[in-house]
Amino acid sequence: MSFASVFNKLHGQPSSYDKKALYKMGKTLGAGTYGIVREADGPTGKCAVKIILKKNVKGNEQMVYDELLLLQKLNHPHIVAFRDWFESRDKYYIVTQLATGGELFDRICDYGKFTEKDAARIIHEVLDAVSYLHANNIVHRDLKPENLLYLTKDANSSLVLADFGIAKMLDSGDSMLNTMAGSFGYAAPEVMLKKGHGKPVDLWSLGVITYTLLCGYSPFRSESLPDLIDECSSGRVVFHERYWKEVSKDAKNFIGELLQPNPDDRPTAEDALNHRWLKGETATEHDILPDFQRFMAKARLRRGIEMVKLANRIEALKMQEEETESSDLSADIGKAAIEGVTSAGKAPTDKSTNASRRLSRAARSAIFREVVLAKVKEMKQEEEKKAAEKTLTELSEKEH
Repeated sequence: MSFASVFNKLHGQPSSYDKKALYKMGKTLGAGTYGIVREADGPTGKCAVKIILKKNVKGNEQMVYDELLLLQKLNHPHIVAFRDWFESRDKYYIVTQLATGGELFDRICDYGKFTEKDAARIIHEVLDAVSYLHANNIVHRDLKPENLLYLTKDANSSLVLADFGIAKMLDSGDSMLNTMAGSFGYAAPEVMLKKGHGKPVDLWSLGVITYTLLCGYSPFRSESLPDLIDECSSGRVVFHERYWKEVSKDAKNFIGELLQPNPDDRPTAEDALNHRWLKGETATEHDILPDFQRFMAKARLRRGIEMVKLANRIEALKMQEEETESSDLSADIGKAAIEGVTSAGKAPTDKSTNASRRLSRAARSAIFREVVLAKVKEMKQEEEKKAAEKTLTELSEKEH
């Protein structure tokens, strides 16, 4: 046993903690409810390390073990690969393949042209991964553009599905889950209504992604949970003539089949893979990039505001073992937030990065005001969500 191992053991560290010395942590890639994701140099090269604070999952440790077990079972070209894991006294570390090519929607905005055929090819790759998961009785439950990443910046890079933090393994092919899951705007109606759900929730999310991919905006735009539930449950998907007139009927048909309020009416992932639109034969060569970029520019501004809030969240995590690194992370994310706001709607350049460092007091004040407004809006949505949940609970009690 090495001196380092003895030292770690004396300080109450688990035996697997010795592996931490093999990884040199780098910049922060993102943050969530339970911890952060950092880039790192490891024994096999660059990788991503998800760091989860144990105090944030106290009583729900099985969630972490489930994710570990699930990741180790996966082997698919369009799913991020598992590398290793270890733990400290107060953190779990999950090491996966590093995707450096950027998020799907950001990558599209940097293209010179993006057609419906390109969209069909992308959705086919994602659906292939989903079909693989479902064949292994796994439901991802959090399909959204932010979880679709390119491995490298190469033009022919593979697209991979990431973040299996709330994915679940089913006991059988038709078993159901009952916990809330998914992201606002992408979660299926049965999830928001707290009904039992299973594999069809991934098909719904993919329908929302496909719609957004072809126009740049979401099919469901309500900002409160009760209104969103009503909108999603109506079964009415609108294809606005101005933005959809050049898109093929097969694409609209594919989306319509996925966005069925009743999960039993949605196709299986395997059946959806055989849809005519995904073969690319009827998809048009119409360039949808201009409209997509226009809508994404607004989304990037919102993301800049979210990244300012993200910096505060990272600071709040108080990573005890890496306090100096934690403060560096907040600084990095804060700078990235400013860069994201100043470069909204266009690819970042050295010039825009330098300009962001000299951001005026007025601009900083504007960002601060937006953050405050966003926080107020967030609190209001949380109140509405609680009210909706209370109403659903009362309705459920009346039914029983």
